[in-house]
Amino acid sequence: MLIRRRRSWELPESAATPESVYLTRRRLLGAGIGLLGVAGLGAALSPFAEAAPEPGDPANDPTRDLYPARHNDAYTLDRPVTPEDISGNYNNFYEFGSDRSAYQIADVAARMPRRPWTVKIDGLVEQPREVGIDDLIRAMSLEERLYRHRCVEAWSMAVPWTGFPLKDFVAWAKPLSGAKYVRFETFVKPDVALGQRRFIYPWPYIDSLTIEEATNELPLLVTGIYGKPAPNQFGAPLRLTVPWKYGFKSVKSIVRISFVAERPVGLWEQVQGREYGFWANVNPAVSHPRWSQATERDIGTGERRPTLIYNGYGAQVAGLYKGLTGEKLFM
Repeated sequence: MLIRRRRSWELPESAATPESVYLTRRRLLGAGIGLLGVAGLGAALSPFAEAAPEPGDPANDPTRDLYPARHNDAYTLDRPVTPEDISGNYNNFYEFGSDRSAYQIADVAARMPRRPWTVKIDGLVEQPREVGIDDLIRAMSLEERLYRHRCVEAWSMAVPWTGFPLKDFVAWAKPLSGAKYVRFETFVKPDVALGQRRFIYPWPYIDSLTIEEATNELPLLVTGIYGKPAPNQFGAPLRLTVPWKYGFKSVKSIVRISFVAERPVGLWEQVQGREYGFWANVNPAVSHPRWSQATERDIGTGERRPTLIYNGYGAQVAGLYKGLTGEKLFM
């Protein structure tokens, strides 16, 4: 039978079986075959049977003693914090699937082990190295910040991230003077991240910031959320958040950070450069080619509100772009 493979943005959600349903069926079928004829089959498949812990369970995180971290009062919100059960089940994480609203990304992502995990630091630095995630986290000072998060798809949330300032990491990494950009790269594990088996995307996921953006006060390398280690669907054990930019710039589950002289081309810029550009600074006046960015929907309250220029962080970041003009600064 000939199967036509469509691009992800051409396939309506109603046309595909949710991945969580498919995988659950596979697990149940596998259990049934292995236990067929065994007296304990009924108990094994009972909905009341205790499930084995997933390898990505944040309760087993070796750095959980560091949470909750000190709250930084300098970062406040003009809206309610999005409840964890909502933000934790509404995730864009294409490595694990494309149906963010089907309560499936969290379940699938939980199967990816979070340890061992190392981060490679290379490029134009004094000393390239590879560091274990726990050593990196304990070398930094964690804090909690309340940030707005704006997706290019015109939805938003507000969450309490825990992590350490990217500018502190940059200082710790000791880049050379020729470093103009910071490049972030995610994992490649197609055995558990089934979305990485889709050849239409140029894995691994990469994106980048200018060195000036990276050393601004706002970008945070995130390790936790809601006062505890972050669950995998948020990009554990290490992700980036850049609150004045559209969310696709906030790379998840980072395994490599490189300091480079030439501007890297990110995954979405490779796939659809006309729609997802390098700058991606939030601007209500510059529409996405397929929809307006003038308003956004808060996934916590359902409220639709006006989008703020630079997502409301213009006082901290507008100076980064003096002398640079045009729509390219926003998409």
